[in-house]
Amino acid sequence: MNTNAATSEPAGIAVPREARDRDRRYLFGPFVDFFCLGGVSLLIMPLLLLVPASRYELQFSAFMLLLANFINHPHFAHSYQLFYRGFRSKAFTRELGAGMQARYLFSGIGVPILLAAFFAYCILRGDVKLLGQGGNVMALFVGWHYVKQGYGMLMLDAALKRNFFRETDKKILLVNSYAVWIAAWLGANAYVSSRQMAGLQFYTFDFPQWFVVAAELAALATSAAAAWAIFQHWRSSGSLLVNGVMAYAVSLYAWLLFVRFNPLWIIVVPALHSLQYLIVVWRFELNVGRSEVAHAHTGSTSVLARLLGSELAAHLVLFAVGGLSLGFIGFWGLPMLLNTYMPYDQALFGGALFVFVFWIFINVHHYFIDNVMWRRENPDTRRFLFG
Repeated sequence: MNTNAATSEPAGIAVPREARDRDRRYLFGPFVDFFCLGGVSLLIMPLLLLVPASRYELQFSAFMLLLANFINHPHFAHSYQLFYRGFRSKAFTRELGAGMQARYLFSGIGVPILLAAFFAYCILRGDVKLLGQGGNVMALFVGWHYVKQGYGMLMLDAALKRNFFRETDKKILLVNSYAVWIAAWLGANAYVSSRQMAGLQFYTFDFPQWFVVAAELAALATSAAAAWAIFQHWRSSGSLLVNGVMAYAVSLYAWLLFVRFNPLWIIVVPALHSLQYLIVVWRFELNVGRSEVAHAHTGSTSVLARLLGSELAAHLVLFAVGGLSLGFIGFWGLPMLLNTYMPYDQALFGGALFVFVFWIFINVHHYFIDNVMWRRENPDTRRFLFG
């Protein structure tokens, strides 16, 4: 079967070519794409401005922590499900080429070893401050991940609609992403000295004020250049990539810069980022499931497929349950088990050391995983996202 089979309609259903081409311009349709890629942020943000943060922050935090089990944590878990599926052939053969093999080896094995070594060093040495600064490094990678994802969503929208940017414009947009990310992180370090996370201090770094101001000016200048590049692309192509531009804008500005001004917004942003990620993952996995069903050579049907009516539905349900389960194990189950049975100095590190460690580990590792999976050189991405 050719590489377009993953998105073809089931046999026996005649779908006009124009309808198929239109559907392939979106992940799930114009409205679903708009709201999931960032449009919901435009609705929630003004509403939060009307809520007195000091009065409702505790209740809001509890609600979002509960919601995280169904949105935030599965988004991390799904990345592990995709990355480590078929990992042996990806990392230990030249099936994907030497470059991709090296990336899979480093991100899949090297990064976890380095992170584990860092945490072990901090705990064994009793270095609470270094461990707390590890939380700040997590914030660095989280911001980096946000802007790269926002840029990626714009490029994805351009690819789906066959409305590509020039290489020069892409460089401008990417440089602006990095500039805004660095300015946001430096600004957070300048305005917040430390904060609590799972009972441990989340230490920041002390940067000179001139350095922070310079980064903010650079972000302002590159933002103007990025806006001009988008405008020129719109004028030359005759079509504005609404969903992609909106995803790019909210990822850089609403999710990184605006968080300083509203504590409730800080709590909401991770869920919005996760929702943006999940719509891409679920389009990818839907195409994987269709491909597997199309390539199946057996007439037997699983019990779950008989209950749900199709092998594709069974595939997707198993994927969803796997994400929910792995998310709970990684963020709560395993760290709480270690907190209970692994002896450590609770007077020094507090009562939730391993929750702190696991949350940082997963957030940092997630960046490296995604940096491998969603590259255009990755044949799985080309086939199941664009095919």
